[in-house]
Amino acid sequence: MTANEIRSSFLKYFEHNGHRIVPSSPLVPHNDPTLLFINAGMNQFKDVFLGKEKRDYTRATTVQKCMRVSGKHNDLDNVGPSLRHHTFFEMLGNFSFGDYFKRDAIPFAWKLLTDEWKLPPERLWATVFHGDAAIPRDDEAYDIWRKFLPVERVGELGAADNFWQMGDTGPCGRCSEIYYFRGAEVGCDAEAAGGVCRGLECSCDRFVEIWNNVFMEFDRQADGTLDPLPAPSIDTGMGLERVTAVIQGHLSNYATDLFTPLLRAIGERSGSTHRGTMDPADVSTRVVADHMRAMTFLIADGVVPSNEWRGYVLRKIMRRAMRHGKRLGITQPFLHTLVGVIVREFGEAYPELKAAQTAIVQVIRSEEERFDAVLTEGLPKLEDVLDKAAAANKTVSGDVAFRLYDTYGLPRDFIEDMIEDRKLSLDREAFERAMEGQREKARAGSKFKGGTRQDQAFGGFAAVPPTTFAGYESASTKTRVTALAKLPADGAPIEVPKLSSGDSGWVVLEETPFYLQSGGQMSDVGTLRNDFGFSANVSDVENVAGGVRAHRVQVHSGEIAVGSPVIADIDAPRRAAIRRNHTATHLLHAALRQVLGAHVKQAGSLVAPDRLRFDFVHFSALTRDELLKIEQIVNQHVLKNTSVETVVKPTQEAMAAGAMALFGEKYGDKVRVVSVPGFSMELCGGTHVRATGDIGLFAIVSETGIAAGTRRIEAITGLESVKAFQAERDIVNLLSQSLNTRPEELLAKVAGLQEESKRLSRELRQTKIQAAADLSTSASEAIVVSDYVAVAGVKLVAREVTGLDKDGLRAVVDRERTRIKSGVVVLASPVDGKVSIVVGVTPDLTKKVPAGQVVKQLAPIVGGGGGGRPDFAEAGGKDPAKIREMLDSARAVIEKIVSGS
Repeated sequence: MTANEIRSSFLKYFEHNGHRIVPSSPLVPHNDPTLLFINAGMNQFKDVFLGKEKRDYTRATTVQKCMRVSGKHNDLDNVGPSLRHHTFFEMLGNFSFGDYFKRDAIPFAWKLLTDEWKLPPERLWATVFHGDAAIPRDDEAYDIWRKFLPVERVGELGAADNFWQMGDTGPCGRCSEIYYFRGAEVGCDAEAAGGVCRGLECSCDRFVEIWNNVFMEFDRQADGTLDPLPAPSIDTGMGLERVTAVIQGHLSNYATDLFTPLLRAIGERSGSTHRGTMDPADVSTRVVADHMRAMTFLIADGVVPSNEWRGYVLRKIMRRAMRHGKRLGITQPFLHTLVGVIVREFGEAYPELKAAQTAIVQVIRSEEERFDAVLTEGLPKLEDVLDKAAAANKTVSGDVAFRLYDTYGLPRDFIEDMIEDRKLSLDREAFERAMEGQREKARAGSKFKGGTRQDQAFGGFAAVPPTTFAGYESASTKTRVTALAKLPADGAPIEVPKLSSGDSGWVVLEETPFYLQSGGQMSDVGTLRNDFGFSANVSDVENVAGGVRAHRVQVHSGEIAVGSPVIADIDAPRRAAIRRNHTATHLLHAALRQVLGAHVKQAGSLVAPDRLRFDFVHFSALTRDELLKIEQIVNQHVLKNTSVETVVKPTQEAMAAGAMALFGEKYGDKVRVVSVPGFSMELCGGTHVRATGDIGLFAIVSETGIAAGTRRIEAITGLESVKAFQAERDIVNLLSQSLNTRPEELLAKVAGLQEESKRLSRELRQTKIQAAADLSTSASEAIVVSDYVAVAGVKLVAREVTGLDKDGLRAVVDRERTRIKSGVVVLASPVDGKVSIVVGVTPDLTKKVPAGQVVKQLAPIVGGGGGGRPDFAEAGGKDPAKIREMLDSARAVIEKIVSGS
């Protein structure tokens, strides 16, 4: 069976047995911002196991994309030397949410392995939990396995092997692992050393774990307590790579068709063949193959290389692959050329790879070029440091290593690997001290100092019922006050029975039309009032406790008490402007994907009354034509005046229908879906216009980069875009009048004026250069005898010239060197309160009087510094008053350099 056939047959087997086939979730979790990457098939069902979410099915099966590169589940260091560990892998799984349990799960597994996949029953072994002081032995699982296996092939192991948990807290339970026995002929290191193979507990390759059946029974609390789950459930996981190796009869996962096409492609680029050994070349080839799969799938799911969190992990994986590529002798960027191989092999199972192929290639190519630039500058310096350490005490200074990291951008793991390769050691304590010193400087330099905001310190309203949001339907609500807090001049808010005129504080209502800032949309502002003289401005809304919305107020008149009736009014025109901008972000998102590709994903947003800001994943700056096209597409949909539809759906149904979600956001079992039919569909809790025509003119104001692989567009709509149009029209009209031309001829007119200005500037510069070159005496009294002096047998021209920039000074230096044929030229010019210095040396004297040495000794006299090549150098200074002193010193400097003293 091929890997594709194994993947497909697994899903079909469980579908035939009543399981819903659920698509793999992205590697970036939608509903758990605390999780770096999806690392198990059960991640997307976590809340279902805990009873917090309900689905319309109780049995599911998936092939889940997984990454294990950090924390408890971290296989990064094993990749390459190991034949069966990977950063990215596919997890086959079947799940029961309170439906079946052990008595069905174990037979399901047995029949798939022996009946469907025809694995020899005599080679299968199983383990169960043997029990400890806190959790009893799994007698039930043991008894079930005895129906399929003899007693000698049912092992009993401890919590490290047969108790599974996703983290320090959360769903967990006893488990039963299934092993495949490859045969006694497979080598065992323990036996080779004169010991005994420990069977299932041995680290050799005779037994390979292929499937883990987890019996989800508990919810582990922070204090270690195991609370029962709402219903016993099943969570299984089987790595496709391992089971494919077993079915295809290979000892190594890399010998399967999941890897062989990629290994061949790498070999074509390195001029070698992967032989499956532990030779350095084979290890490097496996690292490149594994990391290539990981980076391709991560980028397809919206991750881009950066220096923070998920992007940092991606960059680390990419640079590790690049480093191993160089070990294979590949000197040019090559990883991006391998993307097509992965898309060809995995594109049918994961269509997102095909959709994002162009973007993946671009991101990888860009990162390869960036890393090459880092190595070009930093690697020679690292090699020098290693050479010195090798010749001395074999230890690399932590301070020096940190400078390479901090100044030249060499990754820490790269530095450590190079040190290890040279059999040297690193002073890690000194490195960590230097790193902490940098962090302290960063903290000290931060403009955000002091404590927290007073309202953030507030911990009241815990017993107040959640606030009902009525803002989708109404801009004004009659309601009652459920809680109040006063905001004193100093200290935290204090819960009070009433607020009076002049007070600042918080008001909690039974029901509110005020939107709470979320999903980028700003909170509403407005007023609270009643018929008894109470009036207050609302400037902010915050979620202070489990669904309780507190309105920050400044009371202008009257007083209000808990239980009082009140009318809550939002600023309706401001809300209308926000609605226009929010719906426009949805249209913009869809237009970006249409023009740039399906890899574009939202990375953040701001929806304000006067503008919108949209951050998105993309690998390069947008061209003028792309921006115009995006703007046109959005405005076309505005002109269609399409009704905006809002419905509430089950989360999985909405996602399956193609609704766009924001990575890192937490969604419940029901979500609000906002659609512009036929163009845009997103999960969104914000407020929107009734029809796209309400948006008015959409105009892009700017497009910029905010991080590697992340771009930002700012735009305006409605009256703001009309104001901008009117202002720019006035500017065009005034320019046309000023230049005495028609608006459509402005560009040509300005281009003509610019060209004329450049011509005049060139003529003026040439005149100044000629005037400076024609001077026969120096402004320096020390060099007044002729236009040059002889110093230790070397001609020296030292002059002050005015009105020339650095380009002009260079031109004069060139003329002077040509005129004197052999010698040194020193020129200084005062420019805007500073000093420009250039030094030129004729070719015959560059070794005797290097220009760089001359300028380094002269520049400090005028409060500056600089350097350059032996034939030409330049510097800057801060004190024009000392130009003459500096020129007078030129003779002494030349004499010193020539004499070598």
